[in-house]
Amino acid sequence: MQERRKAKRMPVTLSLEISNLYKQDHVRVSNLHAPIEVINISKTGIGFLSESVLPEGYYFNANINLGNEDTLHCVVQIVRRQPAEDNKTMYGCEFVGMATILSYVFEEYDKRLDTQE
Repeated sequence: MQERRKAKRMPVTLSLEISNLYKQDHVRVSNLHAPIEVINISKTGIGFLSESVLPEGYYFNANINLGNEDTLHCVVQIVRRQPAEDNKTMYGCEFVGMATILSYVFEEYDKRLDTQE
């Protein structure tokens, strides 16, 4: 199978909660309180598990901290979903409009992972 990923996925353990989803033309889903478990991250997006059913094509705001003083404030778009174990769904998401200058955060995180092995 040909690799289609744009960037290396790195394992991560983060818990977030999605409160609001939105789409263009002011379509909004509010008061979700959907807990998610982020399981991997790359320069281009995140993968997460959730028991909640979330629609593809919608966006949410995320604050991601990879264990240092830098917190990424970003917009994430849900681009795919598939069934997973334990009544959960696996979601694939892309960062939208994140400045490429922030890629250093992921490079530093990758280096920290390498030194822990």
